[in-house]
Amino acid sequence: AVSTTLGGAIFQILLLDLVFSVDSIITAVGMTDHLAIMYIAVIVAITVMLVAATPLADFIERNPTIVMLALGFLLMIGMTLIADGMGFHVPKGYIYAAMGFSALVEGLNMLARRRNGRAAEPAGPDAGAAGH
Repeated sequence: AVSTTLGGAIFQILLLDLVFSVDSIITAVGMTDHLAIMYIAVIVAITVMLVAATPLADFIERNPTIVMLALGFLLMIGMTLIADGMGFHVPKGYIYAAMGFSALVEGLNMLARRRNGRAAEPAGPDAGAAGH
C-alpha cells in the first residue's frame, strides 16, 4: 500500500492547483482583457479544486475503474483531435454516443458492485461472532 504524508498530499494539491490555475489564467486571458476577471477566474478555480479534491479522491478510491474510463475518454478525444488535424472529420455525435454508452456501462457496473458488496457483508456487527 502506498502511504502519503500530510505534507506530501498538501504539496501535490498545491502543485495541481498551480497547473490548473495556469490553465485558468490562459483561458481567462483569451476571453477578456480585464485583470479583475482574470483574478476571479483563478480564485474560483482554486476554490473549486480545493473543495472538490477530497470528495473526488474518495470517489475515485471507491471506484478505481473510473480512472480507466477517463483515460479512455482522453485517448478518444485526443485521437479525434489528431484525426481532425489530419483532415479526417469524425462526427461529434459518434464521440458523444460512445462516451455516453461507456459511462452507462460503467454506471451499471458500479451499481452491480455496490449490490454485490452489500450482499456479501454480514447482517450485523455480531453476525460472524456467534459460537466464538
